[in-house]
Order: sequence, then structure tokens, then C-alpha cells
Amino acid sequence: MSVMVARKKVVRKWEKLPGRNTFCCDGRIMMARQKGIFYLTLFLILGTCALFFAFECRYLAVQLSPAIPVFAAVLFLFAMATLLRTSFSDPGVIPRALPDEAAFIEMEIEATNGTVPQGQRPPPRIKNFQINNQIVKLKYCYTCKIFRPPRASHCSICDNCVERFDHHCPWVGNCVGKRNYRYFYLFILSLSLLTIYIFTFNIVYVALKSLKIGFLNTLKETPGTYPSMSLTVLTVLEVLICFFTLWSVVGLTGFHTFLVALNQTTNEDIKGSWTGKNRVQNPYSHGNIVKNCCEVLCGPLPPSVLDRRGILQQEESTAQEGSCPRGPGAQEPLATQGPGQAQEGHSVLSPQVPATSVNNAEMPEEKQRTPGELPVPSADAGRVEH
Repeated sequence: MSVMVARKKVVRKWEKLPGRNTFCCDGRIMMARQKGIFYLTLFLILGTCALFFAFECRYLAVQLSPAIPVFAAVLFLFAMATLLRTSFSDPGVIPRALPDEAAFIEMEIEATNGTVPQGQRPPPRIKNFQINNQIVKLKYCYTCKIFRPPRASHCSICDNCVERFDHHCPWVGNCVGKRNYRYFYLFILSLSLLTIYIFTFNIVYVALKSLKIGFLNTLKETPGTYPSMSLTVLTVLEVLICFFTLWSVVGLTGFHTFLVALNQTTNEDIKGSWTGKNRVQNPYSHGNIVKNCCEVLCGPLPPSVLDRRGILQQEESTAQEGSCPRGPGAQEPLATQGPGQAQEGHSVLSPQVPATSVNNAEMPEEKQRTPGELPVPSADAGRVEH
């Protein structure tokens, strides 16, 4: 007997999300597809710190203080934690409109703008929104089919609208938005301190060695056992990496500190949203540096609206062959089915009586059956009404 069995295949929502993102760990980790520069960031941080801990830290801990490697380890762990938190989290992606929602928005726009004569350019799709007694324009996104919230923008790399969009940072492999900006700022701040720390103590290491054996002899040192290490190659390499990193990371930290103090984003600063010809004041600024910093860095963090690990169920029907014992009163099933008989996907009970779905709880106690037990046809199953 052929039985159609409906199996439910569990599909997570992150598998069907549009946009150009990659997901790992069953949707828990969300990143951009372009991750090459992010791996370079990891290599530079891990490589420089590994050289510092392996060579200079051991010498400085003996000659100066054992607190030097401890403080360096704290900065390193904090920088790595904030980097991974920035890279692996949802920056504040706004879900795209469903087909019904997009159609409703289109109807609203047509009702507002009216019929546009052929050959004329339609008016821009903009809504006015008031914030702190100031009009802010909400722009329509033709990709996501939504009116973007204030300060949101569409990232061309990730192909998503991001709430309070700051910028797309290839060094962290993700967009920087409302949900991960504070971690991005803490990352570049801690990385700046770590770079300055390693650069400073590399110079101290060279100075201490030069006082003992001379500067030229220090540079001529070859790899050996402790305390003589490969200063010529490794220490100079660390100094060069830290020197060139200082200019970019410290400068970037200063720039974002300025933006945090004004409660402004990089995207708004580049476009000149609040510093243009009209000299429009920033409606999001509290006029106080402390309040702005508290809102950006210490304010409540909104939850993700993507529901990446939500479940979408899709049914898959598979045919199985099986046989069951028949009683003396059972009849052979018909070879063909008429239009009023059992449909595909249900088991055939008898040729004349269609199978009906009865809940086990609604059956009398003597007729209830355990899961997997086949129904026993009643004595009236063989009767046929003419």
C-alpha cells in the first residue's frame, strides 16, 4: 500500500534573508561577504601582540615591572572582544517590505502624488517627519520598498538599509550602525591605546638594551636564547607596524570622538547634513557633550528586528511503500480513484468510504489508538448507500 507522508523541513529565517551578508553558527554570526581585510586586521593585531608578548614583555617584566605584560594583556583582550562584537553582530538592518506591504505603500504614493503625465519625471518619494520642532525628510528606498527611518541609509556593499547608518568598515568586515557603533568606537579607542603602549615599550626596550651593551651592539644582536632575542628583525618590525598604525587609528579615534560629542554620524558629516549652506541645526544633538556621549555610548541597545533564527516550516511530501494485515471483513482497495475518493497525501481506508481526519481526543475511549497504530475498520465500513 502506498502512503504519502508529509515531512516538515525546518528552515531558519536567516537562510532566506535578502542582501549580501554571510551567516555562521546557525545565524548567530552576521558579517559582510567581503571579509578579506577583516582577516588582515586580525593578522596584524595578533601578530604584533604575539611578538611583543614573546620577546619584549619577558625582558621588561624582569627589568622594570611584571605589571607591564598584565596591562598589555588587558588591552589586547578588550580590543579583540570589541572587534569581534562589532564584526559578528547585526548593525541594525531594517527588514524589507513584504509584497503586500510594498503594494500598500505604492498605493499610498500614487494616491498622494496623483497621476503623472507620460514623459514627465515623477516627484521624489519623500515624507516629512518632525523631530525637536525641525522637519526631517524620510526617503524612500527602491530596493527595500520602505520609507527609511531617520538617519537610516542603504549600504551598497551589504545591500541593506541600516538604522543610524554610520559607514561600512572593511577593516571590521561589517556595517557600523545603531546596534554596533558603541563597540566599534570602543574597539578603535582600545586599539589606539594598545598601539601606543606597544610602541612606547618597544622604544623603552631598545633604550634599556642600548644602555647595557650600546646601541650599535643592540642592533647587531642575533636570535638566541633569553635574554638575547631577535631584536634586529622583530622589534624593528613591531615599531614600524605601530608607527604607521598610530597615524590612522589614533586619527580615526579622534574623528569619531568628535562625532560622538556632536551626536553625529560619519554619513551625516560627509553629506554635510547639518553644516551645509542652510546651517540647519542637528535635531538629534542635546547641546551638551556629556549628554550626547551618554546617549551614543551608554543608551539602551535596541534588539535586532531581523529574527535571524526564527523558523520557517516547509512541507515536503514523500511516498513510502508499506503493507498492513487485513481482517476477514477488509476489502481490497480499488486500482483507480474517483473524484470523490481519497486525495493524494492520505492513507486509503476502504474503496467506498473516504478517509476522514478525526482527532484522537474526539474519539471514544474504546476507539482511541496509540501513535503509529493503524485504524481498524468498523462493521459499517462495508455498507454502501445507494
